[in-house]
Amino acid sequence: MKNLTLIDHPFVKRDLSILRNRRTPNNQFRAVLRRTAALMAYEVTKDIPLKKIVVETPLEKTTGYEIGTPVVLVPILRAGLGLVGGFVEIIPDARVGHIGLYRNEETLEPVDYYFKVPRNLARALVIVLDPMLATGGSGVAAISFLKKKGARTIRFVSLVAAPEGVRAIAKSNPDVRIYTCALDRALNKNGYILPGLGDAGDRLFGTE
Repeated sequence: MKNLTLIDHPFVKRDLSILRNRRTPNNQFRAVLRRTAALMAYEVTKDIPLKKIVVETPLEKTTGYEIGTPVVLVPILRAGLGLVGGFVEIIPDARVGHIGLYRNEETLEPVDYYFKVPRNLARALVIVLDPMLATGGSGVAAISFLKKKGARTIRFVSLVAAPEGVRAIAKSNPDVRIYTCALDRALNKNGYILPGLGDAGDRLFGTE
């Protein structure tokens, strides 16, 4: 899949195994998810433009760099919140928007209930965060909302993804790059990723 990047660093593979484990307690799940997000942030932003600046060391002036493009993080509520902390550690000046979507359990279609993002999205690298890319319905909806608000450069970040979700985003938004730590086997009849890691929101907030 041309629009898909698999992040397969050894530490990511280690942490994903912890997150998949049903016996991992909620507090450890939160901490490991944050750590994994920070590792993912390096890969997602490795080609971000830089701007040269002059830095004065204790001995002399030299050439330095600063990020040349503003970054906007947009977690899909609520599970996407678990990825924000790790990304902010790497990109502390990133602005953060929020998109509230939930999945209708009968139709499996996304229903929106909240949308608030920073202004001037056209100049920014917009990174959508959601641990699970299942059917792709929420991802497609979030991307559509962001494009209507002017976003031009969008990347979608998930912890695990199903082929169905990747295809859905690729079909409707071929310009959006998808980053994930694992492309899992398939979806079950209820729209959950197999083997997956269960409901990321429930495991993150202890509501299962």
